[in-house]
Amino acid sequence: MYKYTLCFIKRNEEILMLNREYDPVKGLWNGVGGKIEPGESPLENAIREIKEETSIDVKQNQIQFKGIIKWEDSSYSGGMYIYVVALPSEFTYDTPKKVSEGILDWKNVSWILSDYNYGVGEMLPKLLPEVLHNELILEHNFVLSNQKLIDYRNEELVKQDGSIDDIHNLINT
Repeated sequence: MYKYTLCFIKRNEEILMLNREYDPVKGLWNGVGGKIEPGESPLENAIREIKEETSIDVKQNQIQFKGIIKWEDSSYSGGMYIYVVALPSEFTYDTPKKVSEGILDWKNVSWILSDYNYGVGEMLPKLLPEVLHNELILEHNFVLSNQKLIDYRNEELVKQDGSIDDIHNLINT
């Protein structure tokens, strides 16, 4: 089991992004999420972190498990669970908003994925299109060297992991 979740909150073609005040990825725009507490499932964590960081009350039927991210560098490795929340078009949430974790703001997906956007981490432009548009639950594997991305691959999590029960536990609490 991994220790963290990452959640993308989508409204139309915008994602509610957090410009992080603290490590990791301090100063970069990313989704919301955080550390899974003892006894907490990844799904429970995602719902809790969304509420804590944005004050948005997400119900279990609004959130979708989209896979896992794994990364490795010469000196460290890690992983996290990925979730997406699709909010209705009419949902209102005023930004920019200063919160304890940083600054929240709606960012257009095209802005996030721009080749000239250095305000997001290197992994996000590879990851986000798959998370938003691929119907499969994927394992995203990133290889870094001295914190620079050198390789990215993904594969269907069910085929790779072989355990539909494990995936079911990530979707349901």
